[in-house]
Amino acid sequence: MRKLTLVLISDLRESEENRHLYDPSSDSDIEALAESIKKRGLLHPPVITEDKIIISGHRRVNACLWLGKKSIRCRIEPITYRKNKEKFLKLLREANRQRVKKISEIIHEEVVDSSSNRGGSYNLELNRIESSEIDIEEMEIVGEKRRFQIKGNKPLLDAAVKVINELRDYWPLSDRQIHYKLLNDPPLKNKNDPKSVYRNDAASYHLLTNILTRGRLFKLIPWESIGDETRPFVSWNLYNNTSPFIKKQFDGFMKGYHRNFLQSQPNWIEIMAEKLTLGSIIRPVAIKYHLPYTIGRGYSSINPRHDLAVRFEESGKEKFVTLILSDLDPDGDEIAQSFARSMRDDFDIKSIYPIKVALTWEQVNDLQLPTSPDRKAKSESKNFNKYIKKYKSNDIWELEALTPQQFQKILDEAVRRVINIDLFNQEMEEEKSEHIELNKYREQVLKTIQSEKEVNP
Repeated sequence: MRKLTLVLISDLRESEENRHLYDPSSDSDIEALAESIKKRGLLHPPVITEDKIIISGHRRVNACLWLGKKSIRCRIEPITYRKNKEKFLKLLREANRQRVKKISEIIHEEVVDSSSNRGGSYNLELNRIESSEIDIEEMEIVGEKRRFQIKGNKPLLDAAVKVINELRDYWPLSDRQIHYKLLNDPPLKNKNDPKSVYRNDAASYHLLTNILTRGRLFKLIPWESIGDETRPFVSWNLYNNTSPFIKKQFDGFMKGYHRNFLQSQPNWIEIMAEKLTLGSIIRPVAIKYHLPYTIGRGYSSINPRHDLAVRFEESGKEKFVTLILSDLDPDGDEIAQSFARSMRDDFDIKSIYPIKVALTWEQVNDLQLPTSPDRKAKSESKNFNKYIKKYKSNDIWELEALTPQQFQKILDEAVRRVINIDLFNQEMEEEKSEHIELNKYREQVLKTIQSEKEVNP
């Protein structure tokens, strides 16, 4: 803690930035604060620069003047206003961060922050007390459930943690992805049983899912590393007050522009995937090429297919190219076929070009992918005989058997084979020049708002 220094109030000055950012306090505000200082003393000394410019405590200084004081104890920051303008402005903002402000003050704060590419969060206190009483009968919780600590299964936990860390760039992961990765170097399931090697079977997989659950509950595994996108959460974009809303608007002002890189392509291209759990792996490739994608979650319902047909019709493109991602099993093969048939026959898209990007029989053999841990092909499936006849095997493979790197490489290569790369690169170059132009306009608008404040303080 820096020592306090007695300073003449007549030597203290308000900065130009403070006058532009914050409205002056009314006489009633100063009088009330002066009464508080008179009763309790000055609890929080003002903070000033070495050249006597006030950083924090403008109202306290004015209140002391109101009381007739000639000097005041201040804490001096080791900077000067003239030589350290950027640091001064940062300290000024920090000093005022928790003060309740008018909307106009918040707006002009964000103009300053946006102009200098600096952000900040707000922690304004609300003068509202809400009751926590609940006027409805609560449900009685019956029984008790306790999770056992991980002891004998620690080799499996350690191996899973290693996999999770190796695949950090692809979080959130699914349990299935971790399972297949463990098969490359199978750990022991129980340290006390040298024969309990992790295998590609249902028992091993179910033990893994239990270990992953307990690992997260006991804070041994980062919660965000594993996701479950099959159970979506819905919330609303709400704010506690205007401060974070205004900040968000200025932070993103004229910054969210993305040019459609595929607008000059002759064909309409979309990705259709069977599994929601693969969304985090598909998304980076889709974003790179600005490709829309649909997660069908098995056989896609009629609504997503209808919406896709509308998008293709409105695009005015010559052909519809769909890149399909599904398991290699009786239903996975049929999902690809059923989707393509429906787009052709139900929605009359004769120029459809369906491509099974993954999984294929060639990929399974070339990459030596492990089969599914849970099951063989189900004989009761109506597509069973067709599958056996085609592949001469009742083994099945899942998309998760591909590593995230393999998956993205396969999808990226497929995209590059169906787009015109030269046209794509031209659109990217055009976007760069557009961003330069947009930044110029953004700076002009922010300067205009700041100038308005200077004219009408």
